[in-house]
Amino acid sequence: MVNVDRVSETRWTQKTTWTFISFVLGLALESYVFSLASIAIYWVSMPKALGELLLAWAPIWLIIGIILAGPFADKYGRKVTLFATLALYAVGGVILFFGTSYIVILISLAIMLLAGGGEMNSIMVASHELMPRKHRGKATMMIINGINFGGTVLAILALTTATLKGPAAVTVQRNVVAFAVLVVVAILFATRLSMPESFLWLHKKNRTDELEKTIRSYFGPDVYAEAIAQETMESAKPSYVRTRAGSVWFTMIIMIIVSAANTIGFGLMAYNLAFAFFPHLQPTILAIFEGAGFLIGFLGLIADVVSRKKFLFWSFVGTFVVTAIVGLTTKIWLHHMALFWALLVLLAGINSLCYLTTDTLKAEVWPTLHRGTLTAVARFVSIGLYIPTIYIVPNLSPSNYFYFNATVWLVGALAAGAWLKWGRETGSGLSIQVASGEA
Repeated sequence: MVNVDRVSETRWTQKTTWTFISFVLGLALESYVFSLASIAIYWVSMPKALGELLLAWAPIWLIIGIILAGPFADKYGRKVTLFATLALYAVGGVILFFGTSYIVILISLAIMLLAGGGEMNSIMVASHELMPRKHRGKATMMIINGINFGGTVLAILALTTATLKGPAAVTVQRNVVAFAVLVVVAILFATRLSMPESFLWLHKKNRTDELEKTIRSYFGPDVYAEAIAQETMESAKPSYVRTRAGSVWFTMIIMIIVSAANTIGFGLMAYNLAFAFFPHLQPTILAIFEGAGFLIGFLGLIADVVSRKKFLFWSFVGTFVVTAIVGLTTKIWLHHMALFWALLVLLAGINSLCYLTTDTLKAEVWPTLHRGTLTAVARFVSIGLYIPTIYIVPNLSPSNYFYFNATVWLVGALAAGAWLKWGRETGSGLSIQVASGEA
């Protein structure tokens, strides 16, 4: 008889590593493309109203990609979805080479952001279903940390090419950015060839033969498919308490609020701050905010030994406090920018922990057959709420800008507090079936 405990210990394989790399790069590319609007805004001359449209363009097309990909992944599978998004990325990347006008840039970004929304949603869903239970929390947080990495890479490329002079400088910057997209797409295609379909999704779809074939291919001939399949069946009987309508609505409301607070707060700092007050510093602010967030994000490696609820709450509280401090000291750092950069790094670090925890949480609380769709709904609404703020904040003073942002984080902290009190634990090394309430 096969020892199931031994099987659990062998679940991280070479193919797991390639899947992990694929997911990290996938979210890095999504962030790269999403951040691109804040850089492309300077490629062609345009009035400020069109600049605001370009900034809003990113979340608009991202959420369209999200809401399309969620149900698609639930119906046709996570792997199929992740190959479809690569095709869209390739088309958008090629078009970007010809982005000499505002319209062409918008078309290119729209296609790539459709892909990015589908990638982000599907990767968040699949990471919980494919990463080993012992490593699920930290693996997912490190995958999501790829978002910070992608934004950092774009900012560095923009800063490097910004030193070029003459009329060809914009062309060089645009072509470098587009070429990087196509290179990453090629790498993603190679890494995803060995990626399996979600075991849990196959099981829930009653594709028994395909499930066993996938498991044998993934874990090798020394592991019995039947034993692994049994391990994936922890979700056999859904818990009545977890699936009551009231519980589902409470979960969805909390996920939307914390996700919206996180998206709005992050966007106002990483993408909108420079456009509103420091246009010449956009690549620098993006590089510092995303770079600091990426480095601090490695604290997510403790995710499997701590409470997800507590991590969420305290990271929101910390982000709120630091944002409020930035607002209160505006008159000081406007004359002493060294203080501004120090506060920006501190805010980026704490906010990164909030970002990683929120994005990990909102994909793990739903049942397998509806995980793609319900995650997409929460993300569609929350990111959609970010769009109006793009038009609100440019009319605020610097101090009020940060007070507005602090209020957003306070609302998120209150929702996180409600989840801390009444929500279920999803961290501390729990399996995805337990975290989702299916076991």
